[in-house]
Parts: sequence; structure tokens; C-alpha cells
Amino acid sequence: MNPMHPAKTGAAVAITIAIGYSICALFFVAFPESSVTFLNALFHGLDFRKLQPAPGGFSLAGFGGVLVVWAVYGFLLGALYAWVSNRLGS
Repeated sequence: MNPMHPAKTGAAVAITIAIGYSICALFFVAFPESSVTFLNALFHGLDFRKLQPAPGGFSLAGFGGVLVVWAVYGFLLGALYAWVSNRLGS
């Protein structure tokens, strides 16, 4: 088995998370009511409408900050995964 490269694996996970988060945020902004309805169904009827921000509560600064945090976390988690996988490998 070829060893994984922690930096490459971390970057792949970070990019994947960033894309997924961006798509999720885009859907939430474009279809807020449908998004909350789906979230309620996903969590067996827990009412997320009470947690919805006021109209205009979404900001690019908030989105960007969360995107960076998730990407850094994804990078670290992916790098750790590759490192542990290499240690357990051969």
C-alpha cells in the first residue's frame, strides 16, 4: 500500500468541506423555508425555525469566517487521518 501524504490528504478534505459548506449555505440563502423544513425532517421534527436568523442576518463575513474554520479543521483532520493510516499500514 502506498503511503498517504498528510498535506495532500488534509488539503483534499479541506477543499471537500469548503465546497460542501458553500453549497449548503447557498441553498439556505436561496431557499430558507425549504432548508429549515428539510432540517426539521432530518432531525425527526426538532423545530429549527426558532433558531432561524432574522431577515438579512446572513453575512459574507460570517460565511467566510466559518468557511475558514471548517477548512482548517478539515485540513488538520485529514492530515491526522493520513498520518495514523500510514502508521497502521505496513
